[in-house]
Amino acid sequence: MSEKTSLVPIWPEFVVPTLKILSDGQKHQRREIFDSVATLTQLSDQARAETLKSGGTRYEQRLGWVLSHLGKAGWIDRPDRGYYLITDAGRKALLDYPGGFDYTLAREVFAPFWPERSKAPTSGPIPEANDEISDPIEVIEDAVGRIEISVGEDLLTRLRDSHPDFFEQAVVDLLLKMGYGGAAQRGRRIGGSNDEGIDGLIDQDALGLDQVYIQAKRYKEGNNVGRESIQAFVGALHGFGASRGVFLTTSAFTSGAIDYALKVPSRIILINGARLVELMIAYRVGVQEKQRFSAVEVDADYFA
Repeated sequence: MSEKTSLVPIWPEFVVPTLKILSDGQKHQRREIFDSVATLTQLSDQARAETLKSGGTRYEQRLGWVLSHLGKAGWIDRPDRGYYLITDAGRKALLDYPGGFDYTLAREVFAPFWPERSKAPTSGPIPEANDEISDPIEVIEDAVGRIEISVGEDLLTRLRDSHPDFFEQAVVDLLLKMGYGGAAQRGRRIGGSNDEGIDGLIDQDALGLDQVYIQAKRYKEGNNVGRESIQAFVGALHGFGASRGVFLTTSAFTSGAIDYALKVPSRIILINGARLVELMIAYRVGVQEKQRFSAVEVDADYFA
């Protein structure tokens, strides 16, 4: 999720609220600061629940970045492990910046505390988001996200151009990789002229008592799956005495198809093209890991 789509404000906007929480002169524990700032800024539960791919929440990542900058600027101290206390310089900052911070002002104020290699001229137009002022972890994740979008588009094109048999096997491979079919990988493509409306089957137990049926439609963009196709799939399920199925497509579903799938007694999961390639990337089906990145941070326990 990028800065433009996140519900969590950019970290500079949390600078003044954090100083306000600490302005009582008492030392505050890290978790207490996070919760108090969220309350003060009226951050929604949905925003607080946003997660990063690397783990943890986006809000806490940005608050951690705030505390790091305030510490480097000398606006707060750490009297004890995990606790923070405002300094006289921090109190002065509250008076000097009553309007709060945006990216431009944060870059101007905090740039002197960055390592030499990170400093850059402050003249001229400054982008809304840049590597110097953004949280490095989020910069990396946004870059990886852009790569995955590009790979996803390529995947979708290849799936649409593939043979129907290949596509049917690909969706079976995906569901098995996701954990359906158990350790024994009990799943198979059915397909063909006598498939009776079912393209694949996953056995959830060794005896096949619990089964998931699959329908796969390899459609071009804009050729969306309609209600009639979902009705036919439900009819096929009834013919097998089944109550659960997954319908996957390289296109999308009409609103009528989605409404129908939600209303029928059978449990029908619809996976459109965008979700399909997202899952294939997440579970490494049809893609391979090109390069792995790691990030480090100081081990506070080592210095305790």
